[in-house]
Amino acid sequence: MKKTLIVVCALALAFCTANAFAQADTLKEDYFANANTAGAPDGTLRLSNPGTYAYGNICASIFVFDPNQELSECCSCLLTPDGLRTLSVDTDVTGNPLTGVTLTTGKIAIVSTVPVSGVCPLPTAVYPAAAIRSWATHIQNSNFTITEAPSQDATLSSGEITRLAKQCYALSLVGSGKGVCSCGSGD
Repeated sequence: MKKTLIVVCALALAFCTANAFAQADTLKEDYFANANTAGAPDGTLRLSNPGTYAYGNICASIFVFDPNQELSECCSCLLTPDGLRTLSVDTDVTGNPLTGVTLTTGKIAIVSTVPVSGVCPLPTAVYPAAAIRSWATHIQNSNFTITEAPSQDATLSSGEITRLAKQCYALSLVGSGKGVCSCGSGD
């Protein structure tokens, strides 16, 4: 009985460790459409720190992907407890693409991370901390109807953390300043 209990506890610990980042408010996923399109309004991405992280400030590490799943831009923005940051999709999120090709559609991944010495460096290393909320406006179809919705929680695996960090690091090496998004206003 004692051996069975030890094995069960060890398996539970292994499961919890393997899924340490599978909690809500660590990885948010969203999309943008009709960005940088003539006649279309600008979309927005809003980020908030609800103050649930024990040490206060967090970083919103942002990864912007084109429709071919290639990283176009990455950055990391400071969020203080109860702060609100607003980013323009046209200017802040897609305004400095690595390839120079302006995106009109794509995916945004936002990872709630720990600040490094009080600042949010380019996310070439990612240290997750569950504590972020986000919403985005979406510019729909050719009539440019605007909708707004919360970003979706997604499971963040250690493999995804490594992949995002490596892609941002590679972007920083070859970009010469290109491929770095900006943090908008607020907070």
